[in-house]
Amino acid sequence: MQKEQAKDQANSQPTPSRRGFFMGAAAVGAATAAVTAMPGLSTPSAELNKLPPAPENGGGYSLSEHVKRYYQTTRV
Repeated sequence: MQKEQAKDQANSQPTPSRRGFFMGAAAVGAATAAVTAMPGLSTPSAELNKLPPAPENGGGYSLSEHVKRYYQTTRV
């Protein structure tokens, strides 16, 4: 009797379908596109424009335009 109930419970769960998978993938893609298209969520460029003074002896890290462009490409 318990074996029959276990089989009924296992069969009552819906099986995943390809259509459901693609509908979910489309929804995630649409949500991602909407989030990236929203302007002005954060304004980190104002923070990047504040450069510390360069070291007197040379060397050290410098936040140049080249580095700023690289940081822009790595944002998610």
